[in-house]
Amino acid sequence: MTGAAQGIGFASAKLLREHGARVVIADIDLDAAQHAAAQLGSGLDAVGMQCDVTDEHSVAAVADFAATALGRLDVWVNNAGITRDASLKKMTVEDFDAVVTVHLRGTWLGLRAASAIMREAKSGSIINMSSLSGKSGNPGQTNYSAAKAGVVGMTKAGAKEVAHHGVRVNAIQPGLIRTPMTAAMSAEALAERETTIPMRRAGEPSEIAGVVLFLASDLSSYMTGAVLEVGGGRLM
Repeated sequence: MTGAAQGIGFASAKLLREHGARVVIADIDLDAAQHAAAQLGSGLDAVGMQCDVTDEHSVAAVADFAATALGRLDVWVNNAGITRDASLKKMTVEDFDAVVTVHLRGTWLGLRAASAIMREAKSGSIINMSSLSGKSGNPGQTNYSAAKAGVVGMTKAGAKEVAHHGVRVNAIQPGLIRTPMTAAMSAEALAERETTIPMRRAGEPSEIAGVVLFLASDLSSYMTGAVLEVGGGRLM
């Protein structure tokens, strides 16, 4: 699972571990990845690895480790992400490229590496993290919204390519979730955003983790190319 040292990624890894999975916490920050893994288990039950999702060799190394050291790769979650918010007028080309590269290239590299292993095993579940921002678009997030919309298209295209190999590819579109990203928002801004949600609250990382577990398990065995919105009813 990429970007799993904190937030949604860590909550998802924790829940998968609680249900018996051995997990690899892959994160750009090696110290954070190893610290997170130590909270979930020891030995090969939970392993922290450094991973730059924009680098194909780094991503391939994580997939290969899971397949060899752990014996198999059943689930891969493309969760790593960044934001570089700014208006069209103020956004730099560098900030646009950074966000698109992490979300789109990063997801594609994970999809490619994981599916190459899973198709040989004739089974596996790949879960891509999109966002409701990719459905509606958010002001100040032309880069992020475009990238997250692209993840949806990639999910559907990838699902069609590998379905006959027994590999499933699905996506989750979280809404407003309490993570380190939203922690940077002012209390007023968060409260204002919550008023747009029918359930009148932000979600918790554990509520996304539950959907990750569902898509990872055989409970979703006849689902592929699906995009599940988890946003308290926002944008329904």
